[in-house]
Amino acid sequence: MLLTLLKCKIHRATVTHAELHYEGSCAIDGRLLDIAGIREYERIDIYDVTSGERFSTYAIRADEGSGVISINGAAAHKAQVGDLIIICAYGQCDEAEAARFKPTLVYVDADNRLTHTTRSTAKQAA
Repeated sequence: MLLTLLKCKIHRATVTHAELHYEGSCAIDGRLLDIAGIREYERIDIYDVTSGERFSTYAIRADEGSGVISINGAAAHKAQVGDLIIICAYGQCDEAEAARFKPTLVYVDADNRLTHTTRSTAKQAA
């Protein structure tokens, strides 16, 4: 059986642009793409912490170090500049690989600059 697991995420990034009249996708600072391990044109899910919206699109590369997080095309109706979002990519693996797998978790500041990465999250307290 194949399991779908979180491959990586960029946690609490700030939307810098919402471009309705663009072909589509989400432009992400190329440095953050590389650190997270998200490939250009890879499917991503976006969870808008500010509004509660959830949607899927694909990633495209913005300039490295630009801090750009641009929600484009129809998805621009689902996020606004200044919203905090979580960008996730998922992968499939078999049960043996899943037992060893750890996702790449990328954390950024309010300007979408890397603060740190980790391979696990803290346990949630009751």
